[in-house]
Amino acid sequence: MMSSASASRQVVTEKVVLNGKHGPYAVGRDEKLGVITFSLEPPVWQESEYPEKGTIVEVSDIQKKKAGWRAKSARYVRPV
Repeated sequence: MMSSASASRQVVTEKVVLNGKHGPYAVGRDEKLGVITFSLEPPVWQESEYPEKGTIVEVSDIQKKKAGWRAKSARYVRPV
């Protein structure tokens, strides 16, 4: 059984891969969970431009996969 974390978390983008095997994706780091990857294609990535290294991104619908944590939703952090 795979576990999931429904709460959103803020991660720092560490790497952006434009030509991944399954399309573009980014790697972020969370203080508690460690590395979380997320797709840069819709519907996961909800922005028109890709994040840059060092950009803080809000990820949610986080699932534990064999290869590590994966977020099924990601967007830029914006002021409230």
